[in-house]
Amino acid sequence: MTQTATETMLRAQEPAASSAKRAGVRRSRAKRSWSDVAFTVWGVAVMLFLFLPIIVIVIYSFNTGRLLVSWDGFGFDAFATILEKPAIQSAVRVSLITALIAAIIATALGTLAGIAMARYPGKWVWWFLGLLLLVSVTPEIVDAVALLPWMVFLGQDLGLSIFNDGIVRLSIGSSLFATAVVSYIVRARLVGQDANLEEASSDLYAKPITTFRRVTLALAMPAVLAGFLLAFTLSLDNTIVAAFVQVSGTTPWPVYVLSAVRSGLRPEIAAVSTIMLLLTLVALALVALVLKRAGDSATQIARTMTGG
Repeated sequence: MTQTATETMLRAQEPAASSAKRAGVRRSRAKRSWSDVAFTVWGVAVMLFLFLPIIVIVIYSFNTGRLLVSWDGFGFDAFATILEKPAIQSAVRVSLITALIAAIIATALGTLAGIAMARYPGKWVWWFLGLLLLVSVTPEIVDAVALLPWMVFLGQDLGLSIFNDGIVRLSIGSSLFATAVVSYIVRARLVGQDANLEEASSDLYAKPITTFRRVTLALAMPAVLAGFLLAFTLSLDNTIVAAFVQVSGTTPWPVYVLSAVRSGLRPEIAAVSTIMLLLTLVALALVALVLKRAGDSATQIARTMTGG
């Protein structure tokens, strides 16, 4: 078949282009200094240090032995045991119910606080952020010691029987830190957005509650959903506060694990921990998906999730 002059020139240029590409790859590889290699190795080592214990727990959740540290074989016996032990089922159920209620409380309070800080700036915002930061950095043992006598005072001295309920105590205790997190996230979402839409809604004679519901809350909704999911995951492992404020019959999962350590960890502990880990990862993935569907970039997603 006859070839046109253009096809002949393109085919002649292909070997040269391939050679140039290979030469460029070799130069880029040669440019990697020892510091780049060292930082790469260090980064891998840090990631292994952080995640290797979690990987070990996941692997040992499939152990068929009696004790977690004694590997007897691979199987799903530990997961089947969960269905056979009412104590484990009760602890997991209490943790999930508590985390859900705490997330609802934290989302309601944190959303209002975040919107107020974003839409009504002033000196009070910095004082309020300082209080939220204080809640975030206060050791859990301090919160636990403070909550216990307060719950007893409300439930027994004042006769408010609702504060004698274990679910109510656990939910309130778990919502403290989560409320601060939701406030950060909602504020970070709204601070970077103009308030022209809300002003336009007011100019069109919309009532304040209508503007809040249809404009302000709609703008903040991705952050509200992200804050709810993060609050739920954070409330699952509130161990110290839960150990102090719990009452008999409402033992959450973290406290159950602490008591189980005394008699030796069993594979079913690792099995439930693996399920909790998967639940947390799914929640975080949903947070990223919600923010991505809202049009946020990867940097904005990280900024919103950290409250930056």
